[in-house]
Amino acid sequence: MASSNLFSSPVLLALATSYLLFLQPHPNNANSLVTCHFDKIYQFGDSISDTGNLIRQKPVGAATAFARLPYGETFFKHATGRCSNGRLMIDFIAQASGLPFLNPYLEKDADFRHGVNFAVAGATALTAKALAKKSIIDNLTNSSLKVQLDWMSKHCIIERDCMEKRKTSLFVLKIGGNDYSFAFQEGKSIQDVKKLVPEVVAAIISGVRRAIVSYGAVRVVVPGNFPMGCLPIYLTLFKTNNSNAYDKHRCLIDINSLAVYHNEKLQEAIQELKTEYPEVVIVYGDYYHAFLWLFDHAVQLGFNGETMHKACCGIGGDYNFDPTNMCSSKVPICPNPNQFISWDGIHLTEAAYYRIAKWLIDDMLPKLQCYN
Repeated sequence: MASSNLFSSPVLLALATSYLLFLQPHPNNANSLVTCHFDKIYQFGDSISDTGNLIRQKPVGAATAFARLPYGETFFKHATGRCSNGRLMIDFIAQASGLPFLNPYLEKDADFRHGVNFAVAGATALTAKALAKKSIIDNLTNSSLKVQLDWMSKHCIIERDCMEKRKTSLFVLKIGGNDYSFAFQEGKSIQDVKKLVPEVVAAIISGVRRAIVSYGAVRVVVPGNFPMGCLPIYLTLFKTNNSNAYDKHRCLIDINSLAVYHNEKLQEAIQELKTEYPEVVIVYGDYYHAFLWLFDHAVQLGFNGETMHKACCGIGGDYNFDPTNMCSSKVPICPNPNQFISWDGIHLTEAAYYRIAKWLIDDMLPKLQCYN
């Protein structure tokens, strides 16, 4: 009688293993950031990267859902302030570099020997004052890239030979999505939001320049935005019966076009910055295509093809997302988050972040010019 285990045959097992390796963009480079010999990582950004700063901010932090289960339930078994069920991309990048997880800057008496995470959920590239002039209000936090870089300045004063130590550090600046999200929340049209892109990109580039000039950054990763039109929050808010509004991934074309426009302008600005600082390695982090790669191979990678656009933790509508009743201990949670891409309709699951992080690491490694 044939075995019930599909992979009991050595031949089938070898074929399956080869197929899974084929799904990785550059399998020979997987998880080899250790070759860069980074001894510190400095992360700036928003909820995609926050490992606990927002929940430590007063007065809003302790009241956020991110401070309580089910956030953090899968890996940490308790809430850490990460906006997911487990680890984030920065956690996997740190692990791939042979470093421990980055502690949040606002954690008292934390160990910062291996770097600092300055990211804050809800943070924007533009300052709160600049957004307010455009009638865009940040209802979550007044943190911006400038605020986080100011924190770095305070941190740098504490450390001696700050500039010298940055030569073996990796800087990651991922920010800019919330500027658009808050604008949409104020009822602004896609056309109006698109007008923000040049200013948002300029703020990001200004932040990168400050990291280089003031803090001695010599290797910097500057990621673009995800295809926002694939996320449950936007699929819900901009739902339409017009089939022409969706692409082959069943994502919203106009919303994704905004992300593409932002990413194109950001890459153009990065190229200009490279000519300004030719001795600095500046790498564009292609979050957009990493996410689409995950979508294209989701089923083969173990995700449920029927729930790719649905939130694991959520309730209501076609996408399991309701902006008035979002993820919390009072909302249903899917039985297996590892089969979902979206965790709460806005942020991704640990399983999704893991796959995207591997794609990004493989894509960025040659560009980081790390030579033994």
